[in-house]
Amino acid sequence: MAAMVEGCSVCGRTFDVQFRYQMEERDGGFAFYCSQDCHGKAVRGETSGGATCDACSKRFVVELVSQVVRVQGQRRYACSDPCRGQLLAEAGGARLGAMTAPPPAVAPAPAPISARTPIVHAMPTVTPTANTTATANTTANTTTTTTATTTTTATTTTCAPPTTTAPPTATATTAPTATQMPIASASITGGTPVAAPRATMIGRRKIHGPRRLAVFNHKGGTGKTTTTVSIAAGLAAEGLKVLLVDTDSQGNVGVSLGVKAERSLYHVLVMGLRPSDVAIPVRPNLDLVASNETLAAAELYLAGRPNRDRILQQRLASACDGYDVVVLDCSPSLSLMNQNALVFAEGILVPVACDFLSLVGVRQVIKTVKNVNSLLHHPVEIYGVLPTFYDARARICRDAVDTMKQHFGDRCLSPIRSTIKIKEAPAQGKTIFEYAADSNAAADYRRVVRRFIDGDAASGATSGVADLDEAEDARAIA
Repeated sequence: MAAMVEGCSVCGRTFDVQFRYQMEERDGGFAFYCSQDCHGKAVRGETSGGATCDACSKRFVVELVSQVVRVQGQRRYACSDPCRGQLLAEAGGARLGAMTAPPPAVAPAPAPISARTPIVHAMPTVTPTANTTATANTTANTTTTTTATTTTTATTTTCAPPTTTAPPTATATTAPTATQMPIASASITGGTPVAAPRATMIGRRKIHGPRRLAVFNHKGGTGKTTTTVSIAAGLAAEGLKVLLVDTDSQGNVGVSLGVKAERSLYHVLVMGLRPSDVAIPVRPNLDLVASNETLAAAELYLAGRPNRDRILQQRLASACDGYDVVVLDCSPSLSLMNQNALVFAEGILVPVACDFLSLVGVRQVIKTVKNVNSLLHHPVEIYGVLPTFYDARARICRDAVDTMKQHFGDRCLSPIRSTIKIKEAPAQGKTIFEYAADSNAAADYRRVVRRFIDGDAASGATSGVADLDEAEDARAIA
């Protein structure tokens, strides 16, 4: 596994980051420690002349383990037991003001303007005077939003509600705000606009496939990267705004597109950069968040974070609103990075080479999807199974496609025919549509893209996997 080279924040020595404790997020940045001795000095505050209590701001020397508190994955300091209790209470959701002052009285929610009526309050006995009467009359005359009058008596007082400007009545021409209604997007056939699922999202075209698609298979050599690049490029050519994310540390997506990026997914996950600051435009309507060998070191960072399976989902959440589709290329393994990708995705496309070993790997994909659904509580689904490297002359290819159709039904997509052009395209830094637009593989990938958009047999393509029995999986594949 490739390691990243950093300088120790305590002694300045250059070293390879290999362990989780050697990298720590602090004050909006990162600190690195070459050894446990340097890490201990930083924890005890010896490098900064002592620690500062995060509760009372007192400077002190750390002498007890209880004086170091982990709060939401961050290190905090408490000089005493009361300060430690305060930090833990804040971590549990209590506000500092709630611990130092009584809670303010909660006023009842105001009634609608049209439903408001004068409210009678019991008041102490007062003796009305000329000034009091004049003030009451003046208030009654200047109030424009209510017809109630103010009358002062010896025992009760009738108070009108405060002056309030009534909101304008909504009409058919009143445009809703972003918080009232999501922006509507028209369908690709020019039909009735449909409401977008989130209020902040840009106008989107209606599609039948998942908007967050992970291309995943445990088995290597099934054409995952080629499929990812081809589908992303095909969707972009159809006018969809596409973000292509490479979650494989080999970085083959950037190589296939002839791109060498200065920033990668590592900067999004570890350094906290926004996806928009890292993504580079590689084709019209197609942006790429590339990857390289540093992504392997990013798993060290993920392993030490709370909710480590959802870091990618949190980092890419802001990017989802700016794109119609986000496509992720996954590595051929069940790594922590792939778990993040599956939790982020709404659907999975499984490229399966037309051979026996690739069919066996499909069983593991099904188990992984079920585990993500049950253990990680994310309802990801298998959008489709895509046969690749198909040669109609080979019996094993025909048998493999028949087995997948029998087992997956409509979720088995039309196969991608094998051609030498699809292997030559990455060497030129081009997609199959750019390198050999008239090839069989280009036509097959166009068909997959059109199904993704138009939704041919969509009811079968988007059904879940909960109804698949593992015993039937083994019999069908064997």
